[in-house]
Amino acid sequence: MPDATIAPANQGEPETPVPTSSQAMPDAAPAPTSPSSAPPRGSVAEVFLAFLRLGLVSFGGPVAHLGYFREAFVERRRWLSAQAYADLVALCQFLPGPASSQVGIALGLSRAGVPGALAAWAGFTLPSAIALALFALGIAAWGGGPAPGLLQGLELAAVAVVALAVWAMGRTLCPDAPRATLAAAAAAATLAWPGPMAQVGVIVLAAALGLLLFRQPAAEDSGHELPVSVGRGLALASLALFAALLFGLPLLAAARPGWAIEMLDAFYRSGALVFGGGHVVLPLLQAEVVPTGWVGAEDFLAGYGAAQAVPGPLFTFASYLGAVAHGWAGAAVALIGIFLPSFLLVFGVLPFWEGLRRRPGARAALAGVNAAVVGLLLAALYDPVWTGAVRGPGDFAQALGAFVALAWWRAPPWAVVLGSALLGWLRVAWA
Repeated sequence: MPDATIAPANQGEPETPVPTSSQAMPDAAPAPTSPSSAPPRGSVAEVFLAFLRLGLVSFGGPVAHLGYFREAFVERRRWLSAQAYADLVALCQFLPGPASSQVGIALGLSRAGVPGALAAWAGFTLPSAIALALFALGIAAWGGGPAPGLLQGLELAAVAVVALAVWAMGRTLCPDAPRATLAAAAAAATLAWPGPMAQVGVIVLAAALGLLLFRQPAAEDSGHELPVSVGRGLALASLALFAALLFGLPLLAAARPGWAIEMLDAFYRSGALVFGGGHVVLPLLQAEVVPTGWVGAEDFLAGYGAAQAVPGPLFTFASYLGAVAHGWAGAAVALIGIFLPSFLLVFGVLPFWEGLRRRPGARAALAGVNAAVVGLLLAALYDPVWTGAVRGPGDFAQALGAFVALAWWRAPPWAVVLGSALLGWLRVAWA
C-alpha cells in the first residue's frame, strides 16, 4: 500500500529508484557483486515461506516492497546480483500491472521454475487478499451498525492517499511543461469520456505523442543479463494467450453471460491495461464494478481505504470487490483475473527485454505513457474519490489532516488509515 513518500512503482515509469535495504530492513549483509555467488536453485516450499513472511509485513507501498525484496533476495539470501535485480525491476516497471508482484513472480520463477513463480505470488498476495475479503464480508454482516462512520473515515483516508500519489507522481513523471500539459489533457479527457476504453485510448495516444515529443537517448548495456531464463516457446505461448484472453473474454462474456465470466473479463482487462502502478487501477476498476451494480460507490471507496491498511500489493483490492459482489467465489475469480496478465507478461517478455529496453523509441513512448498515468490518477482523485467522500468542511479537514500526516509527518499508512476510520466513527457517534 502507498508509502508516505510514494515514489510510484509505476510499471511504465523509467528507472524508479529502489529504496536501499537500510530503509526497508536495517540489518542487511553486504550485497554480492557477481551472479556467480548465487546459490543453486531452491525448493517451492523455500520460495513460498520467504514470500509469505514478506506478505505479512510488507507495508509501505510498491517502492518499499522492492526494497524489502532487495534486502531479502539480493543481500541476505543472495539469489541474484544487485545489478541483475535492478534490471529485473526495470523490466517490471516497463510492463502494465503491479511492478512489485511481477518482480516477485520473476524471482520465484528464477528460483524454482513455474511452481516457484506461483508460490512467490501466493505467499506475497494471499495475506492481504484474505484480509480484504474478510473485511468485505464483515461489511455485509454489520449492515447498518457502526460501519457508516468507519466507512466514511476509510473513504477520507483514500482521498489523502490518492492525493499524495498524484503529487509525488506528478513531480517525478511530469518534470516539464509538455508532460504536465499532457497529464492535464489526459485528466480532462478521462473525465469528459468516462469508461475503461477511453482510458486505454488516452494511454495509446499518449504513447504516440511520446514518440514525437520525448525522444530519449538509448540506454547503455548493463553487462548483466536478467536472472530469469524463459524459453522463447513458452514466451510466445504466454503472449499469445495474453492476447487471446484480452480479446476473447469480452466475446465469451457477450455470448455466454454469467457473473463469473463477466467478472473474469472485467478484472483481466483491468490487470492487462493499467499502466502506472496500483493507484491507477482505481478508475479502471471503478468503471467496471460500480456502473454494473456489483459494488456500491461508498463500498468501493471504503474498500480502497481499507486496502491501505494491509501489507502486500494494492491489486489485492480486487479480492475485496469480488467478495462484495459474490462472496468467496467472487474474491477468487477477481483475484485470478487481475493477476493472470502479470504472469503471462512476465513469462512472455523476459527473453526480449534486453534488446527492447535500449531502444530510444520505447523509452520515448514510455515518457508519454507516464505523463498520461498522472492525468488518469488526477481524474480518479476528483471522481470518484473526492466527489464520493468529501461532503462538507469537516470531511475536508479530516482528509487534509490525513494528507499532512502522510506527506510531512511520515506516518505509517496503516496508522493513518486506522486513525481516520476511528475518527470517522467518533464523528458519527458524537453528531
